[in-house]
Amino acid sequence: MILRIGGVPLHVLREGSGPVCVLSGGLGCCWFDWDPVVPLLAPHRTVVRFDRPGFGLSAPLLVPPTAAGEADRILGVLDALGLNGPATVVGHSIAAFHVEAFARLHPGRTAGVVLVDGSVEEDPRPAPAVEWRTGAATLFARGLSAAALPYTLGPATRRLTVRMSRSRGGDPAPAGLVRRCYGTSRHLRAALLENARYLDVAAELAALRERAPLPPVPVTVLAADGGGRSHRQRRWLERQRALADTLGARFTTAAPAGHLVMLDHPAAVAEAVLAASAGPV
Repeated sequence: MILRIGGVPLHVLREGSGPVCVLSGGLGCCWFDWDPVVPLLAPHRTVVRFDRPGFGLSAPLLVPPTAAGEADRILGVLDALGLNGPATVVGHSIAAFHVEAFARLHPGRTAGVVLVDGSVEEDPRPAPAVEWRTGAATLFARGLSAAALPYTLGPATRRLTVRMSRSRGGDPAPAGLVRRCYGTSRHLRAALLENARYLDVAAELAALRERAPLPPVPVTVLAADGGGRSHRQRRWLERQRALADTLGARFTTAAPAGHLVMLDHPAAVAEAVLAASAGPV
């Protein structure tokens, strides 16, 4: 379905029944990246997933993303669906910033928090020249779009990124669906803007942590463990564990799994969500 949230038509799906959980994907992800997880949750939970502006089947974004803005967007989706009680919010990668902000800004609407291989910035500070970066990202997107490059580069970039972000296997999404969602100028612009504003959103969340505590609900940090023992892999797991310590969260890993944990190890994601959700399993 398409719901107008904050003036932007968003593609929203609601499936299953029971206590509510919301699934929000990482930078550039679409609703179908959660497909392996939803059948494991829907018998026990009302599962809500949506495409942020510019991604999937949602309309282009109107303003650059912020942590508070994305938290309010999640709230708007729940309200538009008439789901007025607490929900477990699940954020993958950059969306971990968004769902943590939701919990801090809307504690009465939060039943639990699950961060799936969430983005971590240990000393976040806003990057300089925010307006310049925003404008440059927009102009770059326009230039590529004028050359009709998103139609060919978008799907190819998606396929390569998925392959590199998994411990095994390629992209399970149908080619036609990938082209429909990724071969567009709106997707390109949204991805460039989220990337351009990444450090600003991280710094905004760090400031929010100072003034808005998490509600007393279950919080889980689920980290991808590819099984390697490289310095980079060990460092990533250390950062994820440190995030869990900072938030007073339960720390667990999915193995073997790459960054796209929901594709590599959907059972681990579903288990974390069910454990953090209100109500009986």
